Amino acid sequence: MRVVRARAEKVAKAQVPVLILGESGVGKEVVARYIHDNSPWRTGHFVKVSCPAIPGTLLESELFGYEKGAFTGAFATKPGRVEAAQDGTLFLDEIAEIEGDLQAKLLQLLQDGRYSRIGGQEEIHTEVRVICATHRKLEDEIEAGKFRQDLYFRINVVSLRLPPLRERHNDLEILVNFFIDFYQREYDRQVPPISSETMVLMRRYPWPGNIRELENFVKRFVILGSEDVIRADLLGHGPPKVTTGIPLDGSMSLKKITRRATLELEREVILRVLEANSWNRKRAARELNISYRALLYKIRQAGLPPKRERPAVAAPPPSD
Repeated sequence: MRVVRARAEKVAKAQVPVLILGESGVGKEVVARYIHDNSPWRTGHFVKVSCPAIPGTLLESELFGYEKGAFTGAFATKPGRVEAAQDGTLFLDEIAEIEGDLQAKLLQLLQDGRYSRIGGQEEIHTEVRVICATHRKLEDEIEAGKFRQDLYFRINVVSLRLPPLRERHNDLEILVNFFIDFYQREYDRQVPPISSETMVLMRRYPWPGNIRELENFVKRFVILGSEDVIRADLLGHGPPKVTTGIPLDGSMSLKKITRRATLELEREVILRVLEANSWNRKRAARELNISYRALLYKIRQAGLPPKRERPAVAAPPPSD
């Protein structure tokens, strides 16, 4: 990431398009904003366009605007996002989702800085920095005929590839502490530091949602004030179901429902930690940060077997 940052600082000073590559959730928008904030165009607006979020038929009007009467419902002239980014940065997130006809118009904008509003005859000149991002492999999209090769060469003057979080374990603790500090201020709460045992689990976790997923984990920890819930997610690679058998028809008080849900969650966490440690109860107790005696008590309380139940071995057939 130091290499990425150094390259971002260099390219920030140059008026060239930048292509940011990486899986969903790795922080492509963060890097795009960093480039903008360190560029000569930082006094202009940073305008983000999420290409998949806007239907193809509307994306052109969102980008380039339209003139009054250009189509039914166009009661007044509307400037587009390109115009809003004048003397600033236009960030096209997930550019691979743009349809072919619109790719051609975007290519013209990048080539000569000119475009026309929908229904307009006049060409508008603009000075705007364009940063694009995608999680797709654009070479494959070009081969499949879904992305223009000339547009790819135009947006790929400088590219930055962000590694996934699973390849950045050395950054994990820094990011966790950053998000804890941020959300403690955001929610006006104080929580203890993440334990070393939970950090071990975090380093083992594959983080398919990358930094966005990590941020949600930490946010949940700060709100709930307990590591138990995030440990369950880390051990099971997904949140455990803890409402089995709990009536939600008003026949049980909230206090009893909460108590039962807590016990079910605790049972699920203990079971997963035991399974992760091959039912070595001493290791499981250390990972849960409780005493061995406390773990034995909780195993009995949760109705779990004291040891791993092994399948019965069938008796050998009688010899002749």
